[in-house]
Amino acid sequence: MIKGLRPLLRGSTYSGVLFAYCGALASLPLLPFAILPALAWPSAPFGVQAALCLLVWAVLVGAVGLLRTTRRALIAGARRLLKVPLPDPVAAPRPARPAGTAPTSAAQPSPAPAPAAPSRADRWRTPAWLLLHVTLGWTGGLASTVLVAAAVAMPENWTGTDAKLTLLDRSIRVTGVWSWVLAAVCLLLAAVVCGAVTSALRWSAPRLLGPSSAERLALAAERELRLAERNRLAHELHDSIGHTLTAATVQAAVAGEVLAADPVAARAAMRSIEESTRAALEDLDYVLGVLREEKAGTAPTRTLADLPELLDRIRHAGALVEPELSGELTQVQGTLSRAAYRILQEGLTNALRHGTGGPIEVRVAAAPDGLELSVVNRTAVGTGAGSGRSPGSFPTSGHGLPGLAERVRLLHGEIETGPDGPQHWRLAVRLPVRLSA
Repeated sequence: MIKGLRPLLRGSTYSGVLFAYCGALASLPLLPFAILPALAWPSAPFGVQAALCLLVWAVLVGAVGLLRTTRRALIAGARRLLKVPLPDPVAAPRPARPAGTAPTSAAQPSPAPAPAAPSRADRWRTPAWLLLHVTLGWTGGLASTVLVAAAVAMPENWTGTDAKLTLLDRSIRVTGVWSWVLAAVCLLLAAVVCGAVTSALRWSAPRLLGPSSAERLALAAERELRLAERNRLAHELHDSIGHTLTAATVQAAVAGEVLAADPVAARAAMRSIEESTRAALEDLDYVLGVLREEKAGTAPTRTLADLPELLDRIRHAGALVEPELSGELTQVQGTLSRAAYRILQEGLTNALRHGTGGPIEVRVAAAPDGLELSVVNRTAVGTGAGSGRSPGSFPTSGHGLPGLAERVRLLHGEIETGPDGPQHWRLAVRLPVRLSA
């Protein structure tokens, strides 16, 4: 019993009734236009005139519901007063990203598709809701007003009228304490009417004001686009910041070891740390700007043309790098060139983390039909990529190789990772490529 009365004690129940009353009051300006047909037919019976007036009134209310602004206003009111979580209508497809802020990753998400045109049934959902809204508003308003007025007038018959209950042609005069009991019952019934009106509106709001089938498809496409963007940014952070921190840690260790014996080498290592961290800060500023939905500048673009600088940073970290470059790398198209740089960056970072000394072999070969990349590093005997120098110093998240595989898959390429003999680990990628003219 107490549980059933809880909705009557919530403020949201009565804010929902206020929302219903507002709908009823908003329909009043249409009533004079609805009366005109009845006035034009004065000879009709009163019942026919009343029915005609109500019919025209309903048609006018439904026509108002066809307006796009009406639905937006109803959704805003339902969210605020009914406490129903309703998304905003999808009015237009998401605009294309400006040319200056295009994503730099190969995993660039596609623009969201334009929402499909609403079906005929979807178009009539808002008019149906508005008619229900107005009907419940008038019904609940009149019923609760009568009940509250009866509850106020009934105790001790202070208005000078007799309170009577009529049932089956029998009238019972209510006096004394029973007048107070009946007044309390009337107030309770008024509260029940309010709860019923609010519950009906809350139940129907998601079904009539919620997203249509076309809007649900558009919202799903937009969610997919946001997830793809977040995954792309996660890849960018992992590739750039992860590489920089790994290289800076190794370079700082090298600088500390040779600081007294070879100050020149120590200064070179510190300069390399400064350069790599400055580049990482550019990446971080760009990603944070996108996450804050600020107006982002041009995304940092690093391509195969920046490969020599990347190899120099690896050398400053104390690693021996043996590059083998062939083909016209500068003519590789931008998207593939950026992706290839990130793949090599991740491979070299893993080699620094897990390698056990010895040269790191880097091979890049650009051919008319494909771009081949490989990174080979030495590992401990009988171990894989998870072993190497100071394992505790370089905790790994396990997202590097899966991220690479996803990047390669989006480019329709092939990737192979695994042991290359008893003491080496090999990362090999082949990407389809089209050289520019």
